Amino acid sequence: MPITKMNLKNLFQTAVDHNASDIHLMVGKPPILRISTELKELEMPPLTKDTLTKIIKDGISAQQFDVFSKDKELDLSYELPDGTRMRVNLFFEKNNPGLVARVVPSKIPSMEDVGMPEIVYELTRLKQGLVLVTGPTGCGKSTSLAAMIDLINSERSVNIVTLEDPIEFIHKPKKSIIKQRQLGTDMLSFQSALKHVLRQDPDVVMVGEMRDLETIAATITLAETGHLVFATLHTLNAAQTVDRIIDVFPPYQQPQVRLQVSMSLKGVISQRLLPHRDGGLIAAREIMINTPAIANLIRDNKIPQIKTIIQTSADEGMITMDQDLKRLVEEGKVEKDHARQFMLSPDSL
Repeated sequence: MPITKMNLKNLFQTAVDHNASDIHLMVGKPPILRISTELKELEMPPLTKDTLTKIIKDGISAQQFDVFSKDKELDLSYELPDGTRMRVNLFFEKNNPGLVARVVPSKIPSMEDVGMPEIVYELTRLKQGLVLVTGPTGCGKSTSLAAMIDLINSERSVNIVTLEDPIEFIHKPKKSIIKQRQLGTDMLSFQSALKHVLRQDPDVVMVGEMRDLETIAATITLAETGHLVFATLHTLNAAQTVDRIIDVFPPYQQPQVRLQVSMSLKGVISQRLLPHRDGGLIAAREIMINTPAIANLIRDNKIPQIKTIIQTSADEGMITMDQDLKRLVEEGKVEKDHARQFMLSPDSL
């Protein structure tokens, strides 16, 4: 469908109509869509600096444009008339404006929709502790978290508070009450929000991203004080996740942090998205559950041995990324070549 008027609304709607996951706007190229991991240019003239600047300026508020011009970066959300939301990042490159937007479906996916293993249902039913969803940018962390929060919202009468940058999926109260707070408009920082959230009578807290030492420390403390906390990290597997959390602290604090993590961490779900053989994308996941054996390794700083425990603990609900990728290949859902790209031991397939 041709774009009759070049503006953010029409460009974003085009991305939705093409079932794209992302849209890229940059000077010197036509708009580019990511469809099932592939980048595809729209059949349009390349964007000029003036055109793209006008598209951005007309599509956001004057205050947002001032912040973008001053800070050279801006994250925001944008809602289309049908309720579909876009997670938007604005930036500059070579002194030109640029934009990347992720399509966030209006319907919150269920745990079945995202293919979540049964053990993760059990993690959502815990009363307290820390559950981490990890992986690189664009691997579906936000979607998985939304499905987990929606399950809690459907099953339990609790107070859920989410801290996000920006808000993506809009949750409507079901059995729970749910308060969604956005960085910049509802809170000044994750650290500040985490400091005050204890006074908001939360049962479940979702932290959009554990970005720095202060946020990580506050998140661990929250999980220790009788709350169920979900958070994300940009790490590739369970062992790297534990390392990242501990390494962010100064050496003199690390023994104490190892003890805290060994007690408060309940599970790590690391995921990657791969092309499904029938079209679309499918998640492969490594699952680590913090059993006594895992907790001992964390306390004793024997993190590299975590992988071995995961490999041999299928009866506890654990699985390595390589094992899950093999399962997807055997079930005919993923091509061997695609699976090998994400395996630590591709020759084993």
